Amino acid sequence: MLDRSADTASTRVPYRLVREGVVMSPSDDPLEAEGVLNPASGRTEDGTLHLLPRLVAEGNVSRVGLAEVTLEGGVPTGVTRRGVVLAPDAGWERGKNNAGVEDPRVTWIPSLGQYVMSYVAYGPLGPRAALAVSADLREWRRLGPLQFAYQPDLDTDLNLFPNKDVVHFPEPVPGPDGEPAYAMLHRPMWDLGWFRPGEGVHLPAGVSDERPGIWISYVPAAEAEADLTALTRPRRHRLVALSEHPWECLKIGAGPAPVRVEEGWLLIHHGVSGRMEPSVDQQQHVSYAAGAMILDPADPARVLARSAEPLMAPETEEERSGTVPNVVFPTAVEEIDGVRYVFYGMADAHIGVARLERTD
Repeated sequence: MLDRSADTASTRVPYRLVREGVVMSPSDDPLEAEGVLNPASGRTEDGTLHLLPRLVAEGNVSRVGLAEVTLEGGVPTGVTRRGVVLAPDAGWERGKNNAGVEDPRVTWIPSLGQYVMSYVAYGPLGPRAALAVSADLREWRRLGPLQFAYQPDLDTDLNLFPNKDVVHFPEPVPGPDGEPAYAMLHRPMWDLGWFRPGEGVHLPAGVSDERPGIWISYVPAAEAEADLTALTRPRRHRLVALSEHPWECLKIGAGPAPVRVEEGWLLIHHGVSGRMEPSVDQQQHVSYAAGAMILDPADPARVLARSAEPLMAPETEEERSGTVPNVVFPTAVEEIDGVRYVFYGMADAHIGVARLERTD
């Protein structure tokens, strides 16, 4: 089950990212004292495009805001703030020395009639993935933390491990049994030592590479359509991809929701290189860049192609200097007048936007 097709995948992904500029920077609001970054996105009922940025207050306490996007000639150029839509109000979102609802990803799923937000709840045991839903982007209902079903062939319990970079496909896809399912990509982290000193790395059966990679899990479509809370109980976990190229040698993770293109599902992802410091949240010696994969529409756990070189790496001042320097971190994609734009975090301090283009 854990065999990967990425080893034989093509390196030709016919897309590129072209910078358009900065769309959001911290204001003098104390809730933004340590940065605005890594936004989700969506449209309110009147069709107006909004970002849902991560707002970081002093002490690295994060909230999810709402900001209406300003367009000039169809290009995003700025935002108007509309307040906070999710704060770390639940006990499991508040740790002793940290708190937060972090790095939201939002997917509009028409068959559910809901926006599904995944976010990182930074609680007593570190980062844990959680879900919330909304029909209008303003009012969100927590579904709770993810509860991964036990899978005997993995010989482990995914609920033991921190998890990030959760994002849903916008429509049902074929599950491992061929039946329609709502699928989510995610990134478990096997090293427990950073919050349980001495515990070390615990790899699932069939995995020999301890670097965090992209996994996929499924919920049968009929179950989720009958009860939205079923989305928090994914099963049939499969490995999708691990680091392969130098620019992503430390780890990889999913970015915005996959986009259906003629080749399959286009997944913009991030890759990390450099040097990681043990037990440090805000790394200073790494570089985050954006790449892309094409996933098989008949089996989205199968990688058809992935970029050997990044589509975008840190180059501008805002991307190279910030809370965590040298970061391009894509988290949202939206179509405006037939053009797709990718919104991304810049050095954990600002939000940028880039135009997504085909190269042929």
